[in-house]
Amino acid sequence: MTGREETLSCERAFPRIEALGDRCLMVRFGDRIDPATTREVHSLTAWLLAHMPTGVVDVVPAFTTVALHYLPERLPRAGGSPYRQLADSLAALLEGGIAPVEQSTRLVEVPVCYGGEYGPDLDDVAQRCNLTTDEVIRLHGASELVVQTFFFSPGNPFAGPLDARLTVPRRTTPRARVEAGSVAIANGLSSIYQVASPGGWNVIGRTPWSMFDLAWTPPTRLRLGDRLRFVPVSPERFASMDERRS
Repeated sequence: MTGREETLSCERAFPRIEALGDRCLMVRFGDRIDPATTREVHSLTAWLLAHMPTGVVDVVPAFTTVALHYLPERLPRAGGSPYRQLADSLAALLEGGIAPVEQSTRLVEVPVCYGGEYGPDLDDVAQRCNLTTDEVIRLHGASELVVQTFFFSPGNPFAGPLDARLTVPRRTTPRARVEAGSVAIANGLSSIYQVASPGGWNVIGRTPWSMFDLAWTPPTRLRLGDRLRFVPVSPERFASMDERRS
């Protein structure tokens, strides 16, 4: 650890720079999800993408962290270890402060068919939350959720925070297959499965939209900071809008 990193660590718990092997380092802004931490993550991500440091090949934001993947051989040998060079420059950047990124002003209304074959966990979520299924649907669509990060597959968004009345944990037993487009909730967040895959979140509906397509520019339908509102649609409307039909 460099002297500058030690200063960062001594003065405050966060942000903190951590090594992840010999080709990745991570900046940690906190240990819980909140709007301020989200803004810091998005601001650093935007700055790095606009001023990609030497040797860095990918910048990966998460809920409370930003990971930098780098190629050690691309950094000058005379400057010391690749990790220390990057960590030192990041520490200086963080000490100087990063201008807050301008948050997306887009409101994206995502169509969702709730319950039945599209949302097999809707009844269970309603029971655990002491609500009716109609109340779950209403609360899920009532708040604008902010896209905080992407995980699992390209374009797979995680957004929040959900209304506190919809707070449920992950399923005790994950499913071996969750259908593409499934809209699910857990731990105060909502996500959309881009591809069919195993999953442990509570599936309450499905969107006919695809979240990722290489033919698009950019290929992701959503962006960090977008505000999402989930809008109920009928099975018939879902079928007419289904972008995954062959």
